[in-house]
Amino acid sequence: MAKKELQVAAIENGTVIDHIPADKTYQVVRLLRLEELDTPVTIGYNLPSSKMGKKGIIKIANKYFTDEEINRLSVVAPNIVLNTIHNFEVVEKKRVETPSELHGIIKCNNPKCITNNEPMATYFTIDKAKGLVRCHYCDKEQRLDEVTLVKD
Repeated sequence: MAKKELQVAAIENGTVIDHIPADKTYQVVRLLRLEELDTPVTIGYNLPSSKMGKKGIIKIANKYFTDEEINRLSVVAPNIVLNTIHNFEVVEKKRVETPSELHGIIKCNNPKCITNNEPMATYFTIDKAKGLVRCHYCDKEQRLDEVTLVKD
C-alpha cells in the first residue's frame, strides 16, 4: 500500500514556517502581517504531526524575516522551525527560541506603567524557566503565555 502524503506546493525562494501549534497558526499570520503581502502565501492548518498531534505550516514566497520579526514570533509560538528556501532547497533551518529580552513587542499589563502612558517602547526581561516576563520600568511580572502584543 502506498504511503499517503499531503501535497502542499513547494516554493522556489522564501520562508517556510513549520511546527506551529495549530491553534496559533492564524495568530502567526496576523503577527507577521502576511495578509498585507502581495506574494503567494500558503497556509496549512490542523495538519497531522507525529510530534504535536496537529500543526500549522505557512509558506511565504520571496520573503525572508528579520530578527525582530522572528522575536515577535517566539512570543506566540516558541519552538517553531523557520526554513529558508533558495532554488527549492532548504539552505537554513532555524528553531525559533524566545530571547532573554523583548523590546517593543509585548504590552505591560500595569495600567500605571510609564509605557502605557508615554510614547515609549516596552522593555521586558524573560525568565524562561518560570515562563515569566518582567517589565524593566515598573517590575510588574506576567506569564509569557498570557501577554498582549503591542499594536503597531
